[in-house]
Amino acid sequence: MASVRATETKPEIIVRKFLFSKGFRYRKNDKSLPGSPDIVLNKYKTVIFVHGCFWHGHKDCKDTILPKSNKAYWEKKIESNINRDKRKEAELKKNAWRVLIIWTCQINKMFVINKTGLSEIERKIKRAKHL
Repeated sequence: MASVRATETKPEIIVRKFLFSKGFRYRKNDKSLPGSPDIVLNKYKTVIFVHGCFWHGHKDCKDTILPKSNKAYWEKKIESNINRDKRKEAELKKNAWRVLIIWTCQINKMFVINKTGLSEIERKIKRAKHL
């Protein structure tokens, strides 16, 4: 598990590059906010977490299959991650932050441009705009 990265993961980089190309400016892994969100969009009072499906227990996802060995450990580990995520999300919402969670299995779908000319992620961010 020492080789598992907490920041600068490929999915995070993909999302950040997409946002930057669309004109969004952000901070990365802001430690002053609960949970150190992967992406912080101050202008929109929005934070984005890019969650790995396995590590954060994405329900009904093919990437969330627990290893057969040491199953009790993995169940406890994933459950504690889920509980921590819920606590941090509640803290952020309490402080009027909008929380978006992007699962790694959904990244490509988030970038598809719809009828309005916006991708799903752009639409969610711009809907949250607080100026």
